[in-house]
Amino acid sequence: MNKLLLTNARLINDGQIRDADVLIEGERIAQIGSSIVAPEGSSVIDLAGKYLMPGMIDDQVHFREPGLTHKADLASESAAAAAGGITSFMDMPNVNPQTTTRAALRDKYGIAENRCTSNYGFYLGATNSNIEEIKALKVGEGAGIKAFMGASTGDMLVDNPEALEKLFEHAPTIVLTHCEDSPMIWANEAKAREKYGDDVPLSEHPTIRSEAACLKSSQMAVGLASRHDALLHVLHLTTAVEMGLFNSSHRSQKRITAEVCVHYLWFDESRYEELGARIKCNPAIKRSKDREALIAALNDQRIDIIATDHAPHTATEKAEKYFKSPAGLPLVQHALLILFDLAANDQISPELIVDRACHAPADIFGISERGYVREGWFADLVIIDPNKPYRVTPSNLLCKCQWSPFENHEFSASIDTTIVNGAIVYDDGKLTGNVAGQRLIYGRAR
Repeated sequence: MNKLLLTNARLINDGQIRDADVLIEGERIAQIGSSIVAPEGSSVIDLAGKYLMPGMIDDQVHFREPGLTHKADLASESAAAAAGGITSFMDMPNVNPQTTTRAALRDKYGIAENRCTSNYGFYLGATNSNIEEIKALKVGEGAGIKAFMGASTGDMLVDNPEALEKLFEHAPTIVLTHCEDSPMIWANEAKAREKYGDDVPLSEHPTIRSEAACLKSSQMAVGLASRHDALLHVLHLTTAVEMGLFNSSHRSQKRITAEVCVHYLWFDESRYEELGARIKCNPAIKRSKDREALIAALNDQRIDIIATDHAPHTATEKAEKYFKSPAGLPLVQHALLILFDLAANDQISPELIVDRACHAPADIFGISERGYVREGWFADLVIIDPNKPYRVTPSNLLCKCQWSPFENHEFSASIDTTIVNGAIVYDDGKLTGNVAGQRLIYGRAR
């Protein structure tokens, strides 16, 4: 059994930062303490005061496989995620074929086996007509059930009121929602076409994908979940006004939880002029006061999880005019660095980062033995160097699409090492080639 001793760490875990050593044996954490003696035959890494934390668990990514692999695939994006300190991810169902049956879900797990650098899980997608598949889903077969309550691909827009009622009544596990009101968006698009033709400026995106469209849909989702006592997780919130739908209780006391993504904490509408379609995403990045409200809601526990909504497209696709340019950003490689920059600016704390990006996803989705640094648990760990800046350049991008809205930005911290199931998968700026990801095990039932 391989043994690895990490010494002189500043361990961020369970709401504390403390000095600690961590001994890994095989896939698991064997001991946490001070001045641990290295067992015979073990390797030793002296962290010299660098941060050690559990790996980020990203509950929302689009890795594009099967069917859209010219943009990304499970191998390429899971490797980029590992380089960014993300040791587990949950991938969305809007692929080709769509993951809207249990058979497609099984097939997707088969595709992922032995190809992912980080641990992996997949969602079953809801449609207006697949309620019997949803009813048949067993706890543990998937990470949850994803419902697009806003304009989406193919038939994955769930807008039939009866279908929504049945979804929230019968879902055997947690329901995740993309909340935007499609009729309001379509009306705003028509107004934009009248004014600009096909040359709609990107700065109109938050007007088209408006605050009102977000709020109306989020209110509907919260109302449905409350009426049916369902587990609900509202994804990628973007507005100050939506924060009034959520409370500051600890996640262990909630059946309705909320998520924000890193780009909504970083960008605001002032960046459309510079970055254009590179920051076009759905829901839209909005005003600075919305960004500030999201950070405030993180700090007072109204928002429970931080994720990425990593959604890569090719540079050619993104270069199209407004209506043809697809929505989505590649973010997994830089998500933790964004968060540690926010911490360096005293907007959030390192302890909060670990709580919402690592602990909370494990708790809310019932992920077995991951998300914390605990003896006996899987060794999914990240070493962060807070004193070593990292500049994003085209040459160090690992996502298949090979572009980033952060190109030429220098972050204040860097990812030193990523460990997945006890194996070093990223070290000193390079992937090691270890493909160590395993299927995530879920245990949270309705």
